[in-house]
Amino acid sequence: MLLCIDTGNTNTVFSIWDGGKFLAHWRIRTDHRRTADEYFVWLSTLISVQKFDLRIDACIISATAPRVVFNLRVLCNRYFDTRPLVVGKPDCLLRVPPRVDHGTTVGPDRLVNTVGAYDRHGPDLIVVDFGTATTFDVVDVDGAYIGGVIAPGVNLSLEALHMGAASLPHVDVTMPAKVIGTNTVACIQSGVFWGYVGLVEGIVRQIRAERDRPMKVIATGGLAPLFDQGFDLFDAIEDDLTMHGLRLIHDYNKEMGNG
Repeated sequence: MLLCIDTGNTNTVFSIWDGGKFLAHWRIRTDHRRTADEYFVWLSTLISVQKFDLRIDACIISATAPRVVFNLRVLCNRYFDTRPLVVGKPDCLLRVPPRVDHGTTVGPDRLVNTVGAYDRHGPDLIVVDFGTATTFDVVDVDGAYIGGVIAPGVNLSLEALHMGAASLPHVDVTMPAKVIGTNTVACIQSGVFWGYVGLVEGIVRQIRAERDRPMKVIATGGLAPLFDQGFDLFDAIEDDLTMHGLRLIHDYNKEMGNG
């Protein structure tokens, strides 16, 4: 049994792979103060509720919030007697290393998404991840991550608008009935929704022009389906792309005798 842990800036997802399929996905708020003991109590309770009888044999971690890694390592060591692989660390091998400027640190989530997307969709990809940030990752012909774009995430933009303009309410993002809003909430929803549709279209167009080749667009993240309502923005939406990539990276390291 493989425990895959994906820690983002907002949420952390735990998934268990049994060798053939993912048995479960559980989500918890990312908090660097949470101890290994707290993680274990929470996780073991969920495992018990779903009546799984399993033993974790290996762990792999992707963490964009580095301060949580220590306690996740302790969780794996203390309670599952495993030494976890941590994506982005020198001892976690990638089949194809990223090709970026010397000294650049690539977010582990971007490396993992690159691996997962290349396995499912082949070369020449743009992976759009709607997370705390909205990221665009470019995948080369051999599956290497070769750079991308980082923009503020949808919910982050909404929160900034609400905090920066005291008279504007916090609203939920949704597709508005019309572009021209006739009340404040509708105006904000239209600005955010159509603004991000334009953002995706514009950045994808520029990447394709710069690469001078057709490129598939693969979307992931919780808000991806919201922006796939008849606009032909994406060639595919993958809700488990990160977990798929983590599993592949673990399997490669095991194949290389590194896990």
